[in-house]
Amino acid sequence: MNTAYIDKNHALVERCRQNDRLAQSQLYNNYCDAMYNIALRMVSNEEDARDVLQNAFVSAFTSIGQFSGTVSFGAWLKKIVINKCLDHVKKRKLAIVDIDSVSYKITNDEREEEVIAKATPAMIHAKIKELPTGSRLVFNLYMMEGYDHKEIAEILNVSESTSKSQFARAKKLLRKMLET
Repeated sequence: MNTAYIDKNHALVERCRQNDRLAQSQLYNNYCDAMYNIALRMVSNEEDARDVLQNAFVSAFTSIGQFSGTVSFGAWLKKIVINKCLDHVKKRKLAIVDIDSVSYKITNDEREEEVIAKATPAMIHAKIKELPTGSRLVFNLYMMEGYDHKEIAEILNVSESTSKSQFARAKKLLRKMLET
């Protein structure tokens, strides 16, 4: 039996289905900060993140009829934001290179842990923004959004080994950037 997911925003969503602008504004206010942070992590540019966020909300409100309620509104919106971010990156022609033939050694040595322990969250966030696009996208999808490599491979239309390699590359680059 398919039971609908009921969340605190159910009434607002129903009002949005009726094109209620106040309800749209309330949902926007409930989610704009969290969704902006996701967009900023993905596109790594404040202006682009604002554009992506605006497009995501417009898309969500115009397709609210497709929201089935099997997940929370926030989870549904997050998926739209991530897809809009990926579309944005693809439009910028910042392709993710398939690097199946390249492998990186993932290490958990004491030096790596020491480097990360000394870094502040602000430093780490700033360095993540500097990662090459492919590595940054995979890193954010894996570490921040909780996708596994199989899901990331499907989302980005790359192989699972490419996702793993890009993630390993991101970790290696982050460690080097934080050492300096």
